Amino acid sequence: MASEGVVIGCHTVDQWKEQFDTHVGSTKLVVVDFTASWCGPCRMIAPILAELATNIPHVTFLKVDVDELKSIAQEYSVRSIPTFVFLKEGKIVDKVVGAKKDELSACVAKHAGEATVSA
Repeated sequence: MASEGVVIGCHTVDQWKEQFDTHVGSTKLVVVDFTASWCGPCRMIAPILAELATNIPHVTFLKVDVDELKSIAQEYSVRSIPTFVFLKEGKIVDKVVGAKKDELSACVAKHAGEATVSA
């Protein structure tokens, strides 16, 4: 799977584990978008996330559908969607709940460690 400049969809637990294991030991920022196909705000923020992924290739962006991967959503205490969880070295460093473009961009910029972020 290509992981630079795109949002990577994880549709099975195995796909999630593969991506998590690939990035768990890395200091590289991983942004996980917990979403659902029926969620209007999730659909509204999706192009923003895709733009961030294109503009900031040194950050990994993953998308997890809460209906497909309920256990992963529960593991990260996702109660509302969209929820964006920010991971470094496999640990949560931040979280944004809701389709908040400015807060999402600011949080990515805060933790990305390189370049300026804009969407």
